[in-house]
Amino acid sequence: MTAELETTVHGRVAPGFEGVRDVFVANFAERGDLGAAVSVYHHGEEVVGLWGGVAERSTGRPYGEDTLQLVFSTSKGVVAVCVGLLIERGQLDPDAPVAEYWPEFAAGGKAGIPVSSLLCHEAGLPVLEGHLDLDELLAWDPVVEMLAAQTPLWEPGTAHGYHALTFGWLVGELIRRISGRTVGTFLADEVSGPLGLDLWIGLPEAQESRVAPLTMSFDSLATMDPEELAQLAARFAPDSLGFRAVFLDGSFGVFSEENSLLNSRELRAAEVPAANAVTTADSLGRLYAATIGEIDGVRLLAPSTVDALRTPRNLGPDLVLGGDTSFGLGMMCHNDYTPFLGPGSFGHYGAGGSVAFADPASGTAFAYVMNKMQMDLNGDDRSLLLIHAVRDAIG
Repeated sequence: MTAELETTVHGRVAPGFEGVRDVFVANFAERGDLGAAVSVYHHGEEVVGLWGGVAERSTGRPYGEDTLQLVFSTSKGVVAVCVGLLIERGQLDPDAPVAEYWPEFAAGGKAGIPVSSLLCHEAGLPVLEGHLDLDELLAWDPVVEMLAAQTPLWEPGTAHGYHALTFGWLVGELIRRISGRTVGTFLADEVSGPLGLDLWIGLPEAQESRVAPLTMSFDSLATMDPEELAQLAARFAPDSLGFRAVFLDGSFGVFSEENSLLNSRELRAAEVPAANAVTTADSLGRLYAATIGEIDGVRLLAPSTVDALRTPRNLGPDLVLGGDTSFGLGMMCHNDYTPFLGPGSFGHYGAGGSVAFADPASGTAFAYVMNKMQMDLNGDDRSLLLIHAVRDAIG
């Protein structure tokens, strides 16, 4: 392996994976990346570990191997791994009613909703039916109490719609009720600790100096087909279900350079499990590698549990996002809207460009994180071309 590859890109690449390096370098030269990192594991061994660019424009701080990044909905895959551990230990039955673990959830006609409906975005609870101030949104109890009292927007199990933010509170409360620990504490104890990962939901203040601030790019809108742009605008208009779900009626602001909340200590310190995991590319790559194989003596999930997480439970029009999405138990499944390495791959994309997944068939785990966000919820050319290069490398 090489120690240093280019003036702005550093890291390691195993023979045969040079094409991944070439795409990563081109992301900076041709696709506007600012600071980013990519990690690939193949059959339990690191084959790509690259990082480069600038972590912080204002200071010129370089993007390093240990630079931390908030990864938005890539967080959901992390939460799904925690769920997998509870399923494997017999503490959580996906087919049991949510109310069996969380009695208050039975309100609003939800007594029969199974756990799988929460995990597969079928529960009809993608929005909050009431206003909460930001401090209440970040405090946990006010949100889960509101969700427990709500009536579903559609009959659970009959359709699916992306629970962009509510997923984390719903599933996180299940984890808390079963384990007696918040999702952030459970993650630290059961996943990050055993694997030695830099991965948190609820970032310790001592780690703040390592975080790369996010910036927003609207470049992708300039090249979008006018009809597609009009559809996007309608899907996320202020009164739309998409806007209400993704931005909680604007409570978290919208993606813009002016939205200081996205780069605040306040957000990173809280536990918003659907969207505020802070991590590195290598830690995400190791996490997914440990779901399908052994990493440094640790394997997180048995093959049968992985199969439960990655088996598609739905496929079709998403009532929130509009495209055809497919979900297993908390994981996005490979399809045209969320492409990974192929059928059977599982993981999660994050708003702006981050993505992490595993492909059991090829024994591959992949993670890409960045600080320059594009206007996408399901990846862009930066990650897609890296994934294509990985596919070419493994044959």
